[in-house]
Amino acid sequence: MQEGSSQPAFIIVFAKVISFIFHPLFIPVYIIFFLLKIHGYLLAGFNDWEKLKVFLQMFVNCTFLPLLSVLLLKGLKFIDSIYLRTQRDRIIPYVISMIFYFWNWYAFKNNAEIKEIVDLSLAVFISSIIGFLANINLKVSMHAIAVGVMLTFMAILTLQDSSNLILYFCLTVFITGAVCTSRFIASDHSAKEVYTGLFIGIISQLLGHWL
Repeated sequence: MQEGSSQPAFIIVFAKVISFIFHPLFIPVYIIFFLLKIHGYLLAGFNDWEKLKVFLQMFVNCTFLPLLSVLLLKGLKFIDSIYLRTQRDRIIPYVISMIFYFWNWYAFKNNAEIKEIVDLSLAVFISSIIGFLANINLKVSMHAIAVGVMLTFMAILTLQDSSNLILYFCLTVFITGAVCTSRFIASDHSAKEVYTGLFIGIISQLLGHWL
């Protein structure tokens, strides 16, 4: 039974929409889009083609290939659902995603890209490792991990950047709260699973930044 099954139907539908829009596979792409189109300062020296390459690399490695892998695993009946509702279903996708995330970080790192993008890529890779290990005992919320990374990335960027990003940081806080609340309503996650995921995301981005 879903934890939020007692909620009105329109609340459940809205929570599912929020969960879809801010799916973990989309979060890294949203952050890169923000850096390319809204923030702009970090990539001021990049021409349009170089910016497109950065976006496509993040999209292919962090969104397209992991999503394609899940669809193939479902087609081959290695997993029961593309929604990865059980810990068992999450094992192989975690391992496959780790490979793509490692390659994404390695490629950015060796091409001397912007430090913040390298930090983000490393954080995404670290979060997949910690999430995989936590999955042994707990079905941690992947959504919470993703928004935890996003929240911490924006906090660090806001503190270090001379431009005024406080409004974007506040928006990120709101999105993080909305996504975590939506997971309570639209999934069978417990509070422990959501808060643990958020903590994993925060720690992963901090490690990505410090390392």
